Amino acid sequence: MSYEGELVGRSMDPYSTEPVALIEEVFPQDTNAYNTLFGGRLLSLMDKAGGIACAKFAHREFVTISIDTLTFIAPARQGDLLEVTGEVVFTSSHTACTKVTAYTMSKATWEKNIICEGYFFFVAIDSMMRPIPIPQYTPETDDEKDEWAKAKAIRENMLAQKAKRSS
Repeated sequence: MSYEGELVGRSMDPYSTEPVALIEEVFPQDTNAYNTLFGGRLLSLMDKAGGIACAKFAHREFVTISIDTLTFIAPARQGDLLEVTGEVVFTSSHTACTKVTAYTMSKATWEKNIICEGYFFFVAIDSMMRPIPIPQYTPETDDEKDEWAKAKAIRENMLAQKAKRSS
């Protein structure tokens, strides 16, 4: 059986495990009365970076199913540059988890300061919005294994909460 976007006979190896980075500037329409970035605008950028990282990893279409362990650390201000990176850190048969990190950057030095991070879960879908298989991510370094374990624990907790709501 082959799925959309999958070459017949091709193994299900990831296409790329490299992170995705988006760079944006904080404009006046992106800010609140305190000239700091709206949280929803930041979440939108983070969701986009995570989704693109999944698409790059698996060459599939993905939709967001969960955002977890999101931590706002510092505000971004009007005029700041933002760098938002997404990297696949966990997979199951149809889902991928990206760790997404947002930074502000100085235009003068390009020095980065972390402002937010979280874990975004996505499911791969076909043209009928049905879940489809994806390549599997295999952590190799100790840091990758730690991120895998964190994401797996988050997913297991998410599934347990879903099961409680269903019963």
